[in-house]
Formats: sequence, structure tokens, C-alpha cells
Amino acid sequence: MDTLEILSLLVAASFAVHWFNNQSRRARTALLASQLQPFQIERLMQQLTEGYMRALAEADPERQQQVLQLQQESEQQLARQFQDLARAFAQLSPPQARTLKLALPGIEKVLPQSTFDTRRVLQIHADGIERVVRNDAGRSPRDRAFTLMAEMFLMQHSCHWFCRSKTIASARMLAQHQTHYEQALDAVSPETREAYLAVINGPALG
Repeated sequence: MDTLEILSLLVAASFAVHWFNNQSRRARTALLASQLQPFQIERLMQQLTEGYMRALAEADPERQQQVLQLQQESEQQLARQFQDLARAFAQLSPPQARTLKLALPGIEKVLPQSTFDTRRVLQIHADGIERVVRNDAGRSPRDRAFTLMAEMFLMQHSCHWFCRSKTIASARMLAQHQTHYEQALDAVSPETREAYLAVINGPALG
């Protein structure tokens, strides 16, 4: 086999991988969209993020507190709705619910450890959001808002990772929120961070 034939095979293989990746991404995106459809999670996240950014920019502590208090109903709604989403997602079969650590189609069939269970990750995010909304750690209003934003950003990152890849999810987080993946991970509650890392770094189950 000469060099030209080898290059032709490599190009064909590259196109095949790209095509299969696109098909897989479309299927996962459609699946997540169908799961999200009954909820207003994205709208609530946007509303809360804008409210928190407005509050954190306030120099007057009293005015900051007022703006944060206005977010309480949306916080409760987000916590409830994301718990409902996590429970609904938990009904999916294990193959449907896997997130690929490597963007290679079919790799989960050969190397199960190259995936992790998105059902578990979404439940971790749901519990983390709920815990911060309840303020179990007794954070100040400002620190609570900052932590809850990080919880939301990391949750959104997991959704984008499920649909596309970790690289794309991290790029989107940086573009949308001017936040690096590592920054969000450092800013979530310790309980969320520990449970999240155990799942994404551990062996695939199910």
C-alpha cells in the first residue's frame, strides 16, 4: 500500500468518525431536549444568573440584599424542577445515559470506563443546588449566591458535555459566563465537588 492509499484511508476514516460523532451528538441532544421540555430550567437559570450578577455588582449592602431576596422564589423553583429532571432522567437505560469522556463513537462498547453515568451526575447537581438553596452551610447571602451560580454553571457544563464533549462544554462556559471549568468546580460546594469528581473520574457503572 503506497502513501497515497494510506492517506486516502486516513481521510475516509476521519470522515467516518466525524459523521458518527455528529449522529451520536444529535441523538444525545434530542434526548436531553426531550427531558428538559416539561421544565423551565434554562429560563430560571438565566433569570437567577442575571439577578445574582446585578446583586453582586451592588456597592450598597442593603440594596444587594434586596436584589438577592427577589431571587428566592426562582431559586425554589429551580431546585424543585431540577430534582424532577434528575428523577425523570434516572428512568433512562444505562446506554442512553452515558456521557463519553472521549469523543469517539462506539468507544463505550469497547471501553466502558471511557464513560460515566449522567443519571448520577444530574442527581449530584440536583442535590447540590437544593443544598445551597436551603443554605445548609450557613453562607452569607453574597457567598450563597456565588456558590449557587457555580452549581448552575457546572450543571450546565454537564448537560453540554453529555450532548457534545467536555472541550465544547468548557468553551461554552467560558464564552457565556466568563468562567473556566476549573473555576466553577472550585466554587461549588465541597459536597458537590467530591461527589462529582468521584463519578466522572471513577469506573463506569450500569
